[in-house]
Amino acid sequence: MMRRLLAVAGTLLVLATGCSRDPEPAPAPAPDLSAVPTGQAVANGPFASGPVAAPASGALLGSWVKPRAITQPYRIEAVNTWETTLGRQLDIVHTYKRLDEPFFTESDTTFGARSTLMLSWAGGDSRSVVSGRHDALIRERARQVREFGKPLLMRYRWEMDRPNLQATMWSPEDYIAMWKHVRALFALERVKNVSWVWCPTIEGFERGNAPSFYPGDDQVDWVCVDVYSGARFVPLGEHLKPFFAFAAGRPSKPVMIGEYGVARQYPSAQRAAWIRNGTAVFKANPQVKAVLYFESDPEDRKPDGRFSIADDPLALEAFAEMAKDPYFNVA
Repeated sequence: MMRRLLAVAGTLLVLATGCSRDPEPAPAPAPDLSAVPTGQAVANGPFASGPVAAPASGALLGSWVKPRAITQPYRIEAVNTWETTLGRQLDIVHTYKRLDEPFFTESDTTFGARSTLMLSWAGGDSRSVVSGRHDALIRERARQVREFGKPLLMRYRWEMDRPNLQATMWSPEDYIAMWKHVRALFALERVKNVSWVWCPTIEGFERGNAPSFYPGDDQVDWVCVDVYSGARFVPLGEHLKPFFAFAAGRPSKPVMIGEYGVARQYPSAQRAAWIRNGTAVFKANPQVKAVLYFESDPEDRKPDGRFSIADDPLALEAFAEMAKDPYFNVA
């Protein structure tokens, strides 16, 4: 009898112990997106922005729009559909190029005929470029840009501060040498229709290493950053603080948000609030003269790396409101 009582008591003790675990922590509340953003990058110009002039007031609106397939017709279809959805033409159409990829394809010339074209050119290994190995190719591209004639934006080797690019960038000094080498080759080809866009990641500004890649005010026309709420949900005004502090120290340079987006992993209403908050952030910082949404769901990404809003009614509505705002209709 005593053994049975002891066994029951032991069982009750185990059950009691099992029920006394610390409760699961409550999920962190979503950040408040209703607060009025403060101005940090408040320079009003005039800006030394090169051939693609920064607007005197307001900001240009653009996008990269991922096509259904990487063909010229689908690239054109994707941008046309996005513009129809927004009810307006984009000021800037963004496209990406490998080092050896042709410039001024059918889609490039189609977009460039009606909007400002921005080429994000991958650039190659910094020491290989500085060695002169690619000079013939770079000079050929420079001549093509000159013959294109219209002002365009060149975002040469964007996100150079990413850790996964360290092996090809080598060091900030090597990157800067590459930037200056390419610009010198463009100058030799008498190219006068390019505004040069320098564009690290917001994570590089948070780490503190992005500024070490800056080639200098005499080498850069637009200062730029790529910023996302992906794995971390951060209001744009808070997220951009270290970059805005850098830009504020260069009041002659207009600011571009080269890529931005809010990930699919967040609820639709939260994505919409993030976009509306971003609109207010841009308007509170008059040095911001161009903003480009990353309308894309890369196939190799999880939901925290997918940013398309075309099929998210609430988020799309928030962005369409911004697209119709007179502040972003300066052209």
